Amino acid sequence: MIDPNATVSSLLRRHATERPDDEALRFGDVRRTWSELDERVRRLATALRAEGIGPGDRVAVLDLNHPSCLELSLACAWIGAANAVVNFRLAPPEILYVINDARARLLLVGPEFAGAAAQLREKLDTVERILPVGGEQDEYEAFLSAHQPDESPHPAARDDCFVQLYTSGTTGFPKGAMLTHGAMLAHAAHVATDFELAPTDVVQVAMPLFHVGGTSYAFLALGQGARIVMARMPDPAALLDMIGAEGITHTFWVPALMGAMTQVPGAAEKDYSSLRAISYGASPMPLPVLRASLELFGPRLHQVYGMTEACGVVTSLGPEDHADPAVAHRLVSAGKPITGVTIEVRDPATGEELGVDEPGEIWVRTDQLMSGYWQKPEATAAAVTPDGWLRSGDGGHIDADGYVYVTDRIKDMIVSGGENVYPAEIERVLAEHPSVADVAVIGVPDERWGEVPKACVVAAPGATIDPEALLARAREHLAGFKCPRTVDVLEELPRNPTGKILKKELRAPHWEGRERRTV
Repeated sequence: MIDPNATVSSLLRRHATERPDDEALRFGDVRRTWSELDERVRRLATALRAEGIGPGDRVAVLDLNHPSCLELSLACAWIGAANAVVNFRLAPPEILYVINDARARLLLVGPEFAGAAAQLREKLDTVERILPVGGEQDEYEAFLSAHQPDESPHPAARDDCFVQLYTSGTTGFPKGAMLTHGAMLAHAAHVATDFELAPTDVVQVAMPLFHVGGTSYAFLALGQGARIVMARMPDPAALLDMIGAEGITHTFWVPALMGAMTQVPGAAEKDYSSLRAISYGASPMPLPVLRASLELFGPRLHQVYGMTEACGVVTSLGPEDHADPAVAHRLVSAGKPITGVTIEVRDPATGEELGVDEPGEIWVRTDQLMSGYWQKPEATAAAVTPDGWLRSGDGGHIDADGYVYVTDRIKDMIVSGGENVYPAEIERVLAEHPSVADVAVIGVPDERWGEVPKACVVAAPGATIDPEALLARAREHLAGFKCPRTVDVLEELPRNPTGKILKKELRAPHWEGRERRTV
């Protein structure tokens, strides 16, 4: 168990003291014990202080996954600063915005992004030094070795921010969620309890560290002292091979990655015997991919729902619900709240709690919550209530058994003739059709009903979309007011850099000159 008064720094020191020679981290050919990791972090802390970086300052990383990013987060925790991890998939203007918004004073850059950083250099308002990491131009190792390990940690409070992850919103610029010692360690403790993670386990960090599913998963392992095996990129075949080679016990993947894994030649013959828990989430899981994953991996799946603002996971649907045909309807749920999390569904307009199966906005209360959005007090006040509830912005309901169903973003809800229609429910039905590779449902204007659903679909390879066949399938499985009236066949759906569909772009041509109702 994690000491409730622990900080990230005190926890790392404890592992280094109690288990100095146990392996803490693997990354390719790199191996670090807990004592080695601790020493490197404290050398980095000294180096940062020599650069004049101290409490309240921000540094940033623009790189694929690399141990330096985790070391930098830990060093920031030691000196009272914070690491703003940049989404490398963003466009250059967005990368520039994030670094400047964070007011980062130091920028670590991987070799793949050296050119982009050089082009942005003159526009970086606060960056005093760009430090190349990895490759032939590496300066990071010399940066560490030039300094002795620091012996004086900043007296951090549990609500001090040490990692700043930027939300991947589908509108506007990202917001920096300030994640604290207490919140991150609470998440680590809660998830470890429900997923039975022990110090002897091995955690695969497959997702990018700019994502909460990457950084928080690494700190989940750190919380228990489990070994971290980090991948630079989420390559499907390499991640599957890593399971048997490294004895992976726990991992987190996204549905798109799992879909690719089920298509890897020879995937069924690989060794998954060590694997106990596959968490998946961050985007809807198509039922065909879920069925293929269950066939490939067996009863090891945990569907998770979470958010950056809560350091990661807040609900889980466990293996027993994946395996029992009698509760197959739960496969479209997000499961139940994990340990330490309370969830209610509230009326988005009044904030009043709603009853069983009544649709509304999902509210979350937990000690995993961020301390707020960096330099955005109005956005923080809009997201977190004075009594500590996070308004997720997601629509959903809770059934009589306590299972949470996440239907859609509140802003994407379609109001047709006074009925609330959640696009995700329609998308799940249409995604089952073999001709469909990708689907998004939006609301478009209608003179009689105000707005009605429209399906935007992408054909599967080698297939041809028959709009009438899709509409017939919808009528077979959905209430009439939920059925799309029309189908648009597109080459691809617009997405943001983290893969979220930009429904605003799909809606825009239909609502030009009109005002769409929002909640």
